[in-house]
Amino acid sequence: MKSTIKSSIQADLATVWHVVTSLHDFSWRSDIISIEVFDEKHFKETSKDGYETHFTITVVEPLMKYSFLMDNENLSGEWIGYFTQTGKGTEIQFTESVRLKKWWLYPFAKWYLKKRQKQYVSDLRLKCERK
Repeated sequence: MKSTIKSSIQADLATVWHVVTSLHDFSWRSDIISIEVFDEKHFKETSKDGYETHFTITVVEPLMKYSFLMDNENLSGEWIGYFTQTGKGTEIQFTESVRLKKWWLYPFAKWYLKKRQKQYVSDLRLKCERK
């Protein structure tokens, strides 16, 4: 299952990149309560619902592309983010490709992914545009 979201953010590329890739300032995220960093490529997020998701960073092309693998009890997959400076700010494109681990999640999965992506971009916009 795959979901892509594209959006424009009224902030410069360096600001958007820094906010997305920082593993230390997650205060802007409305969906998580903590991030635990293990090393330069591995970290864990804990959601407000108590779900722990483990991440492995696979690609860091500064100011262009950021990618990681993710795994939790319900899904595994990959997240890829592309960043482009525009005349009005920054264009972002985020794609999540997931494999569900529980059959009963399938009817809700596409809706849930879209909802989560919209919330992430909304939170990101609020953080970047008020800087």
